[in-house]
Amino acid sequence: MLWNASALSGYAIEARDGLLGTVSDLLFDDVGWTIRWLVVDTGNWLPGRKVLLPLSALGQPDRALRHFPVELTRKQVKGSPDVDIDQPVSRQVEVHVYSYYGWDPYWGGSLNPTSNAIATPFAAPFHLPGSTLRDLGGADARPDVDDPHLRSVAAVTGSHIHATDGEVGHVEDLLVDDTAWRIRYVTVDTKNWWPGEKTLISPSSVRAINWEDRAISLNVSRQKVKDSPPYDPSITVDGAYDETFLTYYGIRWVAA
Repeated sequence: MLWNASALSGYAIEARDGLLGTVSDLLFDDVGWTIRWLVVDTGNWLPGRKVLLPLSALGQPDRALRHFPVELTRKQVKGSPDVDIDQPVSRQVEVHVYSYYGWDPYWGGSLNPTSNAIATPFAAPFHLPGSTLRDLGGADARPDVDDPHLRSVAAVTGSHIHATDGEVGHVEDLLVDDTAWRIRYVTVDTKNWWPGEKTLISPSSVRAINWEDRAISLNVSRQKVKDSPPYDPSITVDGAYDETFLTYYGIRWVAA
């Protein structure tokens, strides 16, 4: 099932022994376009602090109650490493958090061979024939240790999107697969170019991202975007839409 990433904001995080806090943001890697961490605001329990929780710690989200169960205790989370969420989260920070919990990281390699590591599911990346983009690398790609690749969903929302021949709109939301936590689509509000419409873009169509200018460049034209399969936010994106969309853009799944 696909979720609007924005809809997860405010979800309660329930430890085995009580409430931890609420989701304030999601962090995704800009190599595999996969959600990697929840940013949890601990509220009145740990005032002024936010913590990172890996997706591998989460149970099945409850849409009706708007909460995630986690297989952790409040004491475990309280003792977790402090992370400055306002700064880019580096690989060293991720290693520190994984080491604390004794779990294997999503990029592979055991930090603690005796732990009961919870693996994050692997999702094969989209591939656009002929593309050589770094962003289309496998979800298990290893960025350089000193090169942060984790990005905030809140920060990317609102970024301007440019086709090869002009602007098409801005990022309104991200559609996320709740099984593998892959970002399947970018929801684009085209109101300044194509009033009254919204459309979807695959991460495979992203050529480059300028994080400082909050601008995303595509490898397709405005007309290509305009002629893409119609998107109705009130209708669930299903397998039939996926097939039509992928065929239109010539996108295929890379075998794992």
